[in-house]
Amino acid sequence: MSNYSDAEKKPLQSMDEWEEDLLERYPENDSTSKAKEEFRNYDKPARDTVKEFYRLNHKYQTFDFVREKEKEFLQFNRKKLKVWEAMEFLNTLIDDSDPDIELDQLQHLLQTGEAIRADGHPDWFVLTGFIHDMGKVLCLFGEPQWAVVGDTFPVGCAHSDKIVYPEYFESNPDSTDERFNTKYGIYSHGCGLKNVHMSWGHDEYLYQITKDYLPEPALYMIRYHSFYAQHREEAYDHLLDDHDRKMFDWVRKFNPYDLYSKSPTPPVVSELKPYYEDLIAKYLPETISL
Repeated sequence: MSNYSDAEKKPLQSMDEWEEDLLERYPENDSTSKAKEEFRNYDKPARDTVKEFYRLNHKYQTFDFVREKEKEFLQFNRKKLKVWEAMEFLNTLIDDSDPDIELDQLQHLLQTGEAIRADGHPDWFVLTGFIHDMGKVLCLFGEPQWAVVGDTFPVGCAHSDKIVYPEYFESNPDSTDERFNTKYGIYSHGCGLKNVHMSWGHDEYLYQITKDYLPEPALYMIRYHSFYAQHREEAYDHLLDDHDRKMFDWVRKFNPYDLYSKSPTPPVVSELKPYYEDLIAKYLPETISL
């Protein structure tokens, strides 16, 4: 098992702090008509808790750690839940810490889905918006926050300086491992992301849960929506193949709905639940194995 202390398991007051930090780092987007000041005050300095989160994330997300977590969780032999039950569980993970609007996690996901739906996208796209954070059920099993949320990145090769807080990778053992600390590491030029191991978290976990049920663009959105070093900075173009580049158009299309769909008016869950339950039943099994 990984060697980290109990004191290092809770660097954030709320997992929503990572999402708030994303808005601070990416306040403007061509796909939204809202002014950045409508989302939050960007003049305040970054929170120390977010920096501490990334210090731990960058220290412990090694190639061996990722392989360990893949082996540990991808057997899906821990628990069975209905999809809506898993979505409702997300509301128990954190206390609301957003200074601008008071929305729980389920309401945020409903707003994401509804924004996609309002723009006339296919129903599988709407469902993707609704469930994209469902992998946070990893917290059911006591996983530390730095192994659930956070910007994702490839492991097994050099860490790009385009990743948030790149200086914290100095404490990552892979940074001094000759197998992993070169541009390509264990990979090759244009090998394709299907052959690349990403840092562990809710993105990869949900992708593995849904990979047999959803269209490929949806799976790319789920698997890589936190891979900001690529879909915003294009820092890992040398690992992508042509198919990845085509699919990343979908990831970029999804990103504004995730970041900018919050509204002061919360959705009425009881009114929307029948629609989303029907959508879940269309694409996903009645229960999922975790």
